[in-house]
Amino acid sequence: MNRPLAFKLGAIALLILLLLIPLSMIGGLVSERQLQRDAVLQDIARSSSYRQQLTGPILVLPYTKVLHEWKTQAKTGERYLEERQVRGRLYFLPERFELNGQVVTELRARGIYQARLYHSDNQVSGLFKLPARLGLGDDLGLYQFERPFLAVGISDIRGIGNALQLRLNGASLDFQPGSGDERLGAGVHVPLPALDSQGGQRLEFAFDLKLQGTEQLSVVPVGRDSRVRLQADWPHPSFVGEYLPNQREVSDQGFTAQWQTSFFATNLEQSLQACVRKDNCQELFGRRFGVSFVDPVDQYLKSDRAIKYALLFISLTFAVFFLFEVLKRLAVHPLQYALVGLSLALFYLLLLSLSEHLGFALAYGLSASACVALNAFYVSHVLHGRLRGGAFGLLLAALYGLLYGLLSAEDYALLMGSLLVFGVLGCVMVLTRNLDWYGVGKSGASAPASTL
Repeated sequence: MNRPLAFKLGAIALLILLLLIPLSMIGGLVSERQLQRDAVLQDIARSSSYRQQLTGPILVLPYTKVLHEWKTQAKTGERYLEERQVRGRLYFLPERFELNGQVVTELRARGIYQARLYHSDNQVSGLFKLPARLGLGDDLGLYQFERPFLAVGISDIRGIGNALQLRLNGASLDFQPGSGDERLGAGVHVPLPALDSQGGQRLEFAFDLKLQGTEQLSVVPVGRDSRVRLQADWPHPSFVGEYLPNQREVSDQGFTAQWQTSFFATNLEQSLQACVRKDNCQELFGRRFGVSFVDPVDQYLKSDRAIKYALLFISLTFAVFFLFEVLKRLAVHPLQYALVGLSLALFYLLLLSLSEHLGFALAYGLSASACVALNAFYVSHVLHGRLRGGAFGLLLAALYGLLYGLLSAEDYALLMGSLLVFGVLGCVMVLTRNLDWYGVGKSGASAPASTL
C-alpha cells in the first residue's frame, strides 16, 4: 500500500471539505446582500408605487329587489304574505375592450441599489352592449335600480398621473376616487346617467390613463373581445400571466407586444360570477397578462449560482495541481494546496463585492484575472518553474472561462458541466496512463517521463 499517496489524497480531500466553510459563509453573505437589496427596492416602491394591475372597466348597476314570500303563523296556522327587500348589484363586462400603452422606464437609485420604475401612457376604449331587459326577463319589475357607475380597479392608485375623464357616447364625465366596489379593491369610478332598463343600449367609452409603477404592469382582459398593445423602451421584457402575446417584437431599443383574447379563452364571465356570489375573486384577478420590467442581469443570483459550482471548480483545480506534482515528481505541501484553495474561495467574495458596483461581467473578468495572476505567480515558485506556473495559470483561466459559460448558458449548464468533467477525467487518464502509482511519493522511486 502506498501510504504517502494515500496521505496526500486524504489531506487534499480534507482541505476541500474545510474550504466549504468559507464558501458557505460567502454564500450566506450573498443571501444577506440580496435581502438587503430587496428591502431597499421595496422601500423605493413604497415611496412611489408598487406593481400595477388594471381590472376593468366594469359596469355596475346597484339594485333593490322586492321579494314576496308566503309564510304560516305558528299559533293560528294562518298564512300571510311577507314582503322583504334584498340589495345587490348587477355586473356587466364590455363587449369590446382595447388598451394601447406607451411605456417609458426610469432608474431610481438609493445607495448602490437601483429600482426600475415605469411610466405608462394608456388609451383605454371599448363598448358595452346591455342585454334585453338587462338579462332579468320577466323579473325586471321586481327591481328598483340606483344610479349605475363604471368601476376600474387599479392596484396602486398612487401611480395615477393624470386627472381621469371618461368619454361616454360623446359626453365627458369625471372619475371619482375609489373603485366603488370592494371586490375590485382600490381604483376609480365614475357615476353614469340612468340606463335604459329595456336593454339593447350601447355605451361607447374611452379614457386616458397615465400610470406609474415598479416591476410589473398587467391587465385583466375584461372584454368579450380584448385587445391590448404595449410598446416600451425596455429591451429585456419578461411576459407574465395566463396568456402570452400573440405578436411581439424585441430589439435593443425596446419591445412591442400585442395580446388578443375572448371570453371563450378567458371564461371571465364565470370568474366574475364566482367573485360576486362566493366573494372569491382570486380567479378573476388571476386571468391577467402583462410584462415584467425586472433586470435579467441579477448579480446576486449569478453569484449564488457560481458558488454552487465552487466545489467542482476547486476539485478540478486541485486535480490539475496534483497532476503537476505527480508527473514532475515534485513535493507540494498540503499547506500550499490550502493557500491555493483559499485564493479560489476569495474569488467569490471579490466577485460579489465588485459586481455591486461594476456589473457582473466586468466584475467576473477582474476577479478571475486577479486570481489567475496570483496563483500563476505562486505556483511558478512552488513548482520551480515559470513555464509550469504559466501553464497552471492558463489552465486555471480556461476553467474560469468554462465556469462563466456555465453561468451564462443556463439551459445548457448540465450538458457543459458533464462535458467538462468528462474532459478533465479523460486528460487525467491520458497523462497518467504510464504512471506507476505504487511508486508515487516513495523515496528513490522513479516514474516514467511525461510531458505536460
